[in-house]
Amino acid sequence: MNYIDNIIFAVILILGIGFFIKNIKKISRNIKLGKDIDRTDNANKRWNNMIMIALGQSKMVKRPIAGILHIIVYVGFIIINIEVLEIIIDGLFGTHRVFSFLGGFYNFLIGSFEILAFLVLVAVTIFWLRRMVVRIPRFWNKEMKGWPKNDALYILYFEMVLMSLFLIMNATDMPFQTLGSGNPISQFLAPIFKGFNPETLHIIEQSAWWIHIIGILVFLNYLYYSKHLHILLAFPNTYFANLNVKGKLNNLEAVTNEVKLMMDPDADPYASAPEEESAIPEKFGASDVQDLNWVQLMNAYTCTECGRCTSSCPANQTGKELSPRAIMMKTRDRLEEVGKNIDKNGKFVDDGKQLLNDYITPEEIWACTSCNACVEECPVNIDPLSIIIDLRRYLVMEQSAAPQELNMMMTNIENNGAPWQYNQMDRLNWKDEK
Repeated sequence: MNYIDNIIFAVILILGIGFFIKNIKKISRNIKLGKDIDRTDNANKRWNNMIMIALGQSKMVKRPIAGILHIIVYVGFIIINIEVLEIIIDGLFGTHRVFSFLGGFYNFLIGSFEILAFLVLVAVTIFWLRRMVVRIPRFWNKEMKGWPKNDALYILYFEMVLMSLFLIMNATDMPFQTLGSGNPISQFLAPIFKGFNPETLHIIEQSAWWIHIIGILVFLNYLYYSKHLHILLAFPNTYFANLNVKGKLNNLEAVTNEVKLMMDPDADPYASAPEEESAIPEKFGASDVQDLNWVQLMNAYTCTECGRCTSSCPANQTGKELSPRAIMMKTRDRLEEVGKNIDKNGKFVDDGKQLLNDYITPEEIWACTSCNACVEECPVNIDPLSIIIDLRRYLVMEQSAAPQELNMMMTNIENNGAPWQYNQMDRLNWKDEK
């Protein structure tokens, strides 16, 4: 490479990384639009969750075929990209395979990379077949049309091209091939180029090299627009996940205080509470993304759109409108819309829209059975139920818009002290039944 090539490479590298950092700042800004929540307790368990679930892929293998294939792609893609460090050094300083001084260890590394690249090619091909030929139902729900469907395919094509370029780059590097080691896969591709003269082989090798590194930078920046942000966000998402037992819901402090007053008129629940904690919130529950907490917003960006949650949802299985995956996708779409509003105006300007009704309908959230199947199934510990509960709270406590059956139950509890409609004097009749 001459100096012009080095300068061009440096410019491309700086632009690629700079654009990536700019987009990551946008995501961070959008996540911070959510309300504060403390998730710093029990650090040991949080680290363990991150290591086992995000790094170790422990929940992925609950569905063995997809899980094992995903581990191959995950491990292969990450380890192969260690070679990016060598490519960056070669690109900046005009060297060629700068780490080759490592001798046998270098050949072992490159050989391992080639085997992994081949396995990744096989895995993503199987993924494509499962999606487009076998047509596994969870990939074809109505929310997986248009961009979501194409996004999944684009990533598969990206990975196919990048792995192929890596192998072609090695196969056409004649000095590397003449070593006869470190090329367990590319040695079978090299004969394809046997009739080419050295100049042509060099052009092919350099072209594959350039397209490979540019492709990696394009992929890096594509993450911002893609569901594949989970490559990065799965780690903080599993760390900051809710550690409470499933089914335990948080209480609204202001409501708890009101109940205490009702139960004991002489009590002063605000006496020992700091002013900021005892203040009545601006809104009960959530109607828009700014009403959710920042972990819920990070959940939305982390969603892999794999559909495990929806495929295990009993409401969805019985034909109800609810899809937990769609809940997360719609939350992310609304959050992105709010972020663009801020980018345009410098601050959020009311656009007449909100998450509830404009994106997520009451029909969807009332179909939920609160069973936590979606939370249990998610491979990166996303919690769609928490968003559904907050939206329900808003409908009930701010708009008195609960379904008729729920209103009847709450009225019965208020009047009769029980969900059923009978006289309070009859409440203990059950004990006399034989």
